[in-house]
Amino acid sequence: QVQLVESGGGALQAGGSLRLSCAASVGTFGLNAMGWFRQAPGKEREFVAAIRWTGGVAYNIDSAKGRFTVSRDNAKNTVYLQMNSLKPEDTAVYYCARAYSSTLTSRSSDYDYWGQGTQVTVSS
Repeated sequence: QVQLVESGGGALQAGGSLRLSCAASVGTFGLNAMGWFRQAPGKEREFVAAIRWTGGVAYNIDSAKGRFTVSRDNAKNTVYLQMNSLKPEDTAVYYCARAYSSTLTSRSSDYDYWGQGTQVTVSS
């Protein structure tokens, strides 16, 4: 069964950094693009970043704004989201997801498998 497991979330003060990890079960990673989304209380799920097998990336400019970096280690079946200069508005549950294809996409409907999410809480 396909599994994506996020880790690395936590509570911290504004200005700090976190690195989220998403470990995929063997056979899940393949050539598919992988994405990060987040959902704050009372808000819709929002695209954060995506990365292709070859390393090509895409970011939500509004949310990432040069503070976030997505990367992947194909040998470890793991995707990362490095988040720097965190702000209270970054508080959300962060999800990783596998896209149906290798194409970079920001649409949640283009992703077929999702992790359970990891909470990030940033205080002012």
